[in-house]
Amino acid sequence: MFGTDHHAAFAQWWRFAEQNYVSWEGERPAGLDLYYDPVVDEHVGHGPMGIVVPTWYLAPQQPEIARAGWHLASTLHGVVGEGPISGLENPALATQLLQIAGEFADPATKARIWAAAEPHVEPTWNADLGEFTLGFGLGEAHPRGQWNARTMAGWVCTQGAWSRIFNEPNLVKFHEPTVEGVDFPRVAMSEARWDGRALHLAAAPQNDDVRGSKTQVRIINLPNHASWRVHYSGGRSVALPGGRATLDVELTVDNRPARIMRS
Repeated sequence: MFGTDHHAAFAQWWRFAEQNYVSWEGERPAGLDLYYDPVVDEHVGHGPMGIVVPTWYLAPQQPEIARAGWHLASTLHGVVGEGPISGLENPALATQLLQIAGEFADPATKARIWAAAEPHVEPTWNADLGEFTLGFGLGEAHPRGQWNARTMAGWVCTQGAWSRIFNEPNLVKFHEPTVEGVDFPRVAMSEARWDGRALHLAAAPQNDDVRGSKTQVRIINLPNHASWRVHYSGGRSVALPGGRATLDVELTVDNRPARIMRS
């Protein structure tokens, strides 16, 4: 990405790996090392699960291997067919399935997996902190950060989106209007989206104590040859100073939409 060829290192490694770490049944991968120790020439954990574990990382780089990992995982968990989905009481296995389902499952299958997982992943909303976390039924004081991150990556990912980030990157966004200086965690942006004509914003409160207060964000990369206005919900509209590529904008922290558009 970004004009570099750093990924060539992976391509060179993979040519060796597919001959030395992968076992094949015809053109279908049947096993992959979880770890190889060259000192004692030991292939550790070689087998089908070796294909499943790196599926998320292989998806943008070796999609045929990744699809084999998804097929194996979905078969083992009972996703294929209409029977019950199993193994979700194990947090490590649940995390693995939920993450890769985001990349590979169609919307109906993904919804079915999450419906089966919900009793086991323990979705929890802390109203005071404004935090949504997954407890996985562990009864721990602090949620598992890595498991939460991986699981929620699967939740927000739509089919094929993870691979497109790397193979069809949207580099134009780095030059489009962007929001900076958010007073997080007191304020979170539930929407910050440029559609080519308008920047859509919504400032969500951390908790009820913050709701309805004011906050200020900075907008960069606005074309400075144009005059801009903020259109708030309810019909109020405010003109912004012209001739600037960077503007400070006041928002109400109520999660209601606002739009910045040319006058």
